[in-house]
Amino acid sequence: MRAVLQRVSRAAVLVEGETVGAIDRPGLVALVGVTHDDGPLQVATMARRISELRILRDERSVLDAGAPVLVVSQFTLYADTRKGRRPSWSAAAPRAVAEPLVDAVVLALRQRGVEVATGRFGAEMEVSLVADGPVTLVLDVRAGPTP
Repeated sequence: MRAVLQRVSRAAVLVEGETVGAIDRPGLVALVGVTHDDGPLQVATMARRISELRILRDERSVLDAGAPVLVVSQFTLYADTRKGRRPSWSAAAPRAVAEPLVDAVVLALRQRGVEVATGRFGAEMEVSLVADGPVTLVLDVRAGPTP
């Protein structure tokens, strides 16, 4: 499982002109991608890392600050661009695998007490955000034991 985290002042997701998810105060946008061998261990680790990383102002975490997270599914995080001009998407998990795992990350964050807004899985989304810092990190949670 892979995520790109951006510290934001605010962010929103629109689908066909309708706001489907938004955060209106400082927090994080988490673009989350899933690969074929991800499962419950990666979900739990990703939720813990997103909620506990001290990347908000004053070295606070989402949990410390009571900050919201906007989670957006992002299969393109698993693009393979090593050959040619057209990315390969073969490392991205299919919808039947990925959607429940992205939903599980959202649920795990909520169970940790995090306010979560979401995009709409598989939709053409317009994501707008106001970057804060800017601070952008890539989290990789691989299959097998993770710290």
